[in-house]
Amino acid sequence: KYKENLAGLNVTIPHKEAIIPFLDEIDSAAQVIGAVNCIKIEKNGTTKGYNTDYWGFRWTLEKWTALQEIKPQKALILGKGGAAKAIEKALIDLGIQPLYVSRKKEMATIDYPEIDEKIMAEHLLIVNTTPLGMYPKTELCPDIPYHLLSSKHLLYDIVYNPLETNFMQKGLAMGVKSVHDGLQMLHGQAEKAWEIWNE
Repeated sequence: KYKENLAGLNVTIPHKEAIIPFLDEIDSAAQVIGAVNCIKIEKNGTTKGYNTDYWGFRWTLEKWTALQEIKPQKALILGKGGAAKAIEKALIDLGIQPLYVSRKKEMATIDYPEIDEKIMAEHLLIVNTTPLGMYPKTELCPDIPYHLLSSKHLLYDIVYNPLETNFMQKGLAMGVKSVHDGLQMLHGQAEKAWEIWNE
């Protein structure tokens, strides 16, 4: 309910999809994405859900010089949680075709053991949306064939604690073009949330 000094709140993993039935209204973009990470509490007490992960991720991609140089046509999205859906939409809107990689086999998804040389060669952008490698379990990383990475690959990890994850370190060791942490995405989505709460 509305309180004079509370304009809204952010929602994080693993609640970005589970929160939806509890909201009065959902922004059209968040409906398409199927996940909410920002809630605005209106003065009449109603709640409206938004997805600012989309804006945070897209903003960082548009500023990433290495991405403009490589111009990847396809991307692998590691994981299928709420953040992954926002990332999928941002990639599509930027003309990059995404392919999901998940431990759960579903439609339009491949499993980690299916990532072969051809898939790695075609998908030059790899985005980790899983919590693997996040503090305190910093030794973990997604199970991709790191030995197939090249100087044309770009690795993006939405994890920001630590700033350089094991996923990123393994990529750098294989000579990837560039790596990107999730801190700017966090800042970008927070700025969008602040804008929504103050409209």
